[in-house]
Amino acid sequence: MESEQEARWLAPEESEAWLALWTMTVWLPVRLDAQLRQDSALSLPEYHALSQISMAPDRTLRLSELAAVANMTLSHLSRVVSRLEKAGWVRRVTDPTDGRYTLARLTDEGWHKVAAAAPEHVDAVRRYVFDRLTPEQRQALGEAAAHIVEALDPPGFARA
Repeated sequence: MESEQEARWLAPEESEAWLALWTMTVWLPVRLDAQLRQDSALSLPEYHALSQISMAPDRTLRLSELAAVANMTLSHLSRVVSRLEKAGWVRRVTDPTDGRYTLARLTDEGWHKVAAAAPEHVDAVRRYVFDRLTPEQRQALGEAAAHIVEALDPPGFARA
């Protein structure tokens, strides 16, 4: 039985790295969400949805694909998109190639909103992540994160 096997405990340096990674995964989204709310009146999930749609061809993305990339349930994404739709930044339309799907289409106002929010958001990402790292550490971070993402095997990868 697996429960009778000896656990593969973390070595001290692994434990230290894991606790740092855990703290980062908890606190980085909190800080980025606070920055977006203060500077752009957007939540982090709203900004993420807008930015993903803005990078899609024709600024249009299937809601099911957006849900996978954003790691949101369709019901959670529906609430986020409803807020964006109410603000006039996104329109839901039926997929003309397959009527079973719904698309999120960025409006011109949505494009202006995400474009206006991006500089301050990128500044926060730089401040919290990249400014404290050497070029070598940035490269190592990217390589390490890519390996972790590969192991996680998410259903969709966020666009850069």
